[in-house]
Amino acid sequence: MKTALLFSGQGSQYVGMLKDVYENSSFAKDLINHANEVVGFNLSEICFDGPLETLKETRYTQPAIFLHSAVAFSLIGEKLDFLGVAGHSVGEYAALYAAGVLRFDDAIRLVAKRGKLMFEAGTHLPGTMFAVINLDDEKLIDVCRELTEKGDGNVVVPANFNSPGQIVVSGSADYLRQNVEAFKAAGARMVKELVVSGAFHSPLMEPAKLELEAEINSIEFNDAKVPVYANVTAAPVTDATQIKQLLINQLISPVLWTKTMENMNKQGFEAVIEIGPGNVLQGLAKRTVSEFSIEGIDNFKDLQKYL
Repeated sequence: MKTALLFSGQGSQYVGMLKDVYENSSFAKDLINHANEVVGFNLSEICFDGPLETLKETRYTQPAIFLHSAVAFSLIGEKLDFLGVAGHSVGEYAALYAAGVLRFDDAIRLVAKRGKLMFEAGTHLPGTMFAVINLDDEKLIDVCRELTEKGDGNVVVPANFNSPGQIVVSGSADYLRQNVEAFKAAGARMVKELVVSGAFHSPLMEPAKLELEAEINSIEFNDAKVPVYANVTAAPVTDATQIKQLLINQLISPVLWTKTMENMNKQGFEAVIEIGPGNVLQGLAKRTVSEFSIEGIDNFKDLQKYL
């Protein structure tokens, strides 16, 4: 069965993540302790013990999610038969690690930097994000365009096309909150604000993008061993130079996750395995391509099937 690996994104974190893996695998324990040294703070303590408010800060959430996915993959990757990878937003870094594009140390260092820069960008240019449920893609894009055109410098843009009928928009915090009813007026069944540190995947992340670009360009990227379905295009890519540019653009571009699932299906993938905390991507895959065989690998019990 042609299988793709999917790597979890922000929002999947939970207090206690990775703890049972750390306690049951000496390899995982060593890798997690090493990650603490690389990022320069006690990331594992935040993963294991929280508190949740700290774990939810994007400067900690992002390296925590990467670490969870990367440790799980490091333990069982050689036993998985996969022909493609994709990761949702920050999950793309774990996908690149799994595809041999990035070394572990470079990847977690990059993710920690990304989380810090995005947190700071959210402080300087306050932004927020809303989930918009049951609104046609084109109608949503039109509403975003209209709000931005009359926003007097404020912006509202699509950020994540997660699954049919589930899209997240990003924008200037006060302006988006004041105008969110425009999506309901266009036909959305529900609009809900997300707990985030900024307007991710929007022009408000431009200051973070400039610094992250310099960091990305300082790191060696390898060609991918299997196609990586990029967030920015939803298309498979293996060339290191292209991957680098797409990763830079990802910060201010929408995540085309629905199209990623559809394209994998069109290109013969029959099964997807989510690697990382929680089961968000499993749900999105099921809603987008109902015929996919779907599995998740999160905790040590899940990993034991392959060890």
